[in-house]
Amino acid sequence: MTGQPDPYEVLGVAQNASSEEIKKSFRRLAMEYHPDRNKDINAEARFKEINNAYEILSDQEKRARYDRYGHSASDGQGFAGFESMGGFGDIFDAFFRGSTTRRSGPQRGSDLETSITIDFEKAIFGTEEEINFQRIERCSDCRGNGQLNGEDRSTCKNCDGTGEIRRVQQSLFGQYVNVASCSSCDATGSIVTNPCTKCRGKGAERIDVNRTIKIPAGIEDGQQIRLAGEGSAGSHGGPAGNLYIQLQVQPHDLFNRIDQDLVYELPLNIAQASLGINIEVPTIDGESHELKLKSGTQHGEIHVIKGRGVPHLRGSGRGNLLVRTHIITPKKLSNDQKKLLNQLAESLGTPDIPDDNSIFGKIRDSFA
Repeated sequence: MTGQPDPYEVLGVAQNASSEEIKKSFRRLAMEYHPDRNKDINAEARFKEINNAYEILSDQEKRARYDRYGHSASDGQGFAGFESMGGFGDIFDAFFRGSTTRRSGPQRGSDLETSITIDFEKAIFGTEEEINFQRIERCSDCRGNGQLNGEDRSTCKNCDGTGEIRRVQQSLFGQYVNVASCSSCDATGSIVTNPCTKCRGKGAERIDVNRTIKIPAGIEDGQQIRLAGEGSAGSHGGPAGNLYIQLQVQPHDLFNRIDQDLVYELPLNIAQASLGINIEVPTIDGESHELKLKSGTQHGEIHVIKGRGVPHLRGSGRGNLLVRTHIITPKKLSNDQKKLLNQLAESLGTPDIPDDNSIFGKIRDSFA
């Protein structure tokens, strides 16, 4: 044996690996250890091992000879390199196209986010609110070019106005041209020689903005409002970003919201529930609504008042007001009240046991 590494171990594949598995492993390792990407001092040696291993295992005849005789099958001739490597061109492209940076064109400005808290009623019926936020805008003095009084910028001498730096480099593949953005001018091709005093040559400034926004009726807690073009300014003539406003809605003392419906818990004592009652129920509109409850009203019943809920955010009409009865059992009773309840209990007698077809019977059967 010559002491050369096992190509299967180098590529991290099994001896019965398919050609596709070998190629996939080679591509991954070649990308990882390519000297132009990996600055480790051992990267080049490791890369050569990967190259040699793939040269053997990618050729069916060489692989068969290695499986039979080991490295002695090469007769000391070494390996040819990358010329015979089918499919290696896409790796080459990944190496160098990935490191190529072209001159910057128009860049969209960044999006901004802010939040606002509104009352429950305002979310139901809509409102207008004033918001304050900061954003980056083009400098008004230099009109965004960074030069004092908006004068023309000077041509970058480092890239001769191209915005790109081209360098011929040598690698294992031979010579190639690496194209990178010019760091002197930030790929614009021009530089600031007489900076604007307001923005100090940056061409942009952070400003405070006040806006009055319209909040639509029916909006929910956690929803967003998007204001197009109200974000930070773009660069090189690019469009501005957007402003996203996160809505937080305060809870209400009387109502809860379920989608487009409102829920109101109506407290009743046992006499009101037993005898029935006509009772005034509050609504989100500020008006009361008379609700007629029949005798024998049970705890948790839902009574629907149509059209007194939340307006539909997209479309017409409103949801409903759901009135849920909540029967309250008194915890403290006077002697007279106790006597009356005892008399009532005696007259009512013992409640009937539900039959087998009732819900309780079904629950019992499910555990049988």
